[in-house]
Amino acid sequence: MNDLASTAHGGFAERHAARRAALACMVTLAVALGIGRFAFTPLLPLMLHGSGFGQPQLDIQHGGWLASFNYAGYFVGALTCAALRIAPARMVRAGLAATVLLTLMMGVTSQFWIWAAVRFIAGAVSAWTFVFASQWGLRRLAELGAHGWGGVIYTGPGVGIVGTGLLVSVAGGYGATTGWLGFGLIAAVLSILVWPVFGAASGAAAQPTAAQPTATQPATRATHHPTPHRADALWLILLYGIPGFGYIITATFLPVIARHALPGSSWPDLFWPMFGAALIVGALLAARLPVHWDNRSLLAGCYVLQACGIALGIVWPTAGGFSFGSILIGLPFTAITLFAMREARRLRGDDAAGLMGYATAAYGVGQIVGPLVAAPIAEQTGSFSPALWLAAGALLVGAAGLIAVARIPRGRGRMPNCGCN
Repeated sequence: MNDLASTAHGGFAERHAARRAALACMVTLAVALGIGRFAFTPLLPLMLHGSGFGQPQLDIQHGGWLASFNYAGYFVGALTCAALRIAPARMVRAGLAATVLLTLMMGVTSQFWIWAAVRFIAGAVSAWTFVFASQWGLRRLAELGAHGWGGVIYTGPGVGIVGTGLLVSVAGGYGATTGWLGFGLIAAVLSILVWPVFGAASGAAAQPTAAQPTATQPATRATHHPTPHRADALWLILLYGIPGFGYIITATFLPVIARHALPGSSWPDLFWPMFGAALIVGALLAARLPVHWDNRSLLAGCYVLQACGIALGIVWPTAGGFSFGSILIGLPFTAITLFAMREARRLRGDDAAGLMGYATAAYGVGQIVGPLVAAPIAEQTGSFSPALWLAAGALLVGAAGLIAVARIPRGRGRMPNCGCN
């Protein structure tokens, strides 16, 4: 009887620990990405009309530069993840603190080049926090046998997107300065709430560094076989960059296209929160899929969904078309991240932070290249449709590439599944 009680208590404790870890990582991504990175999107129109409190009005060209600085920072941050020698939990805490400070700085400064530096650093911090929160959270859930909670982690950006979008639509009359300061304070409160989870008492997952595993790590740690894994890792990096290119073209120019197609309508203000809400649902649904399914096939399906969402906005440029398009693009948005990070863990086990970083860097390259390709095409043709068709086509090519790679038999010497996929 005592044994049964102990088993039941142990099961409850593990479920509680898994829920606590997943929710903490969700809040972390909501702060680092939803606020630190994506709050710029709903606040940019306010900055274009003047930031308030005597701060200068921003023009569209400089607004685009601020976005590009952030993309570049994200790329640099992702690329340098493998070189960081720091415990994942400590990196997450540092990322939370930095996000709070950088968000507040956007509201207390008025110099463009300071804003540019802040957005660049914020991009790097969001990449570091994302990679190490993913590493910490997925490993912790693997230890607890609670892989189904992985989807909760990746609802974080969606929660942040919905929250920032709705708050700006409600309180936008107070100006961008108030928005930045308000989001900085919200980020501070959320960071304080999850701070203890990433402390020393949060379990073994908080301790070893991503790049320097120790002999005390759990037995599930992957044994390195660099040569057999190299091709798989390369394909993951290359093909994970494609959705960065595909989604960013739509995310960057959809508000312009929608406002042109729906003049005077209030619908365009709702497409961004719709995207975020769909993102949350998609992440939760993705975590419910059987863990033995091949991550590469799942990624291919997600790419097709996003391609359909982009095409829908082109062939049906109405409130309904843009709404359903936003939903189809948002549903697989962080599901793509979940499947890619799981595949990185399958290939590298507990030492996956480097591969996660390189894959995230490839995604960042796609984000940088997308607007640079789309803008000249739109200028020459007078329409964004060719650029959007290009984005949809790239996603379909990526899906075909993933299916082709998935059909290649896994080589000898690969690590066993270990439930990481």
